[in-house]
Amino acid sequence: MSISETAPVSPGALWTGRVLSGVIVLFMIFDGVIKLPPLDVVTQTMVPLGWPADANVARMLGVISTALYALPRTAVLGAILLTAYMGGAIATNVRVDNPLFSHMLFGVYLGIILWGGLYLRDARVRALIPFSR
Repeated sequence: MSISETAPVSPGALWTGRVLSGVIVLFMIFDGVIKLPPLDVVTQTMVPLGWPADANVARMLGVISTALYALPRTAVLGAILLTAYMGGAIATNVRVDNPLFSHMLFGVYLGIILWGGLYLRDARVRALIPFSR
């Protein structure tokens, strides 16, 4: 099925997709902003997870992926990179044996929201992953 053959999405579904994508972008911006100042609480929470307590490491995680996801032309690439980023977060939480539903699966929840939002707002993704009625 080509993009031109993809069924048009309703305005409500389009706006739902935009809102879901906006939630992901805002969350990732918040996540990045709290890492900008070298706050001890942020860097020290990375140590038990196996990451160095270095503010420079904390600052750049996820920034490029989020920017790519926010731009319509590169949203699919951004979604792929954010999915990889979430996979790393999931693997880290599994490795340190954090609680399942609140920590380990948090990246899965974000992944579902980001791909759901992208699916609803981007015909290329709907053509790639066609759900039949």
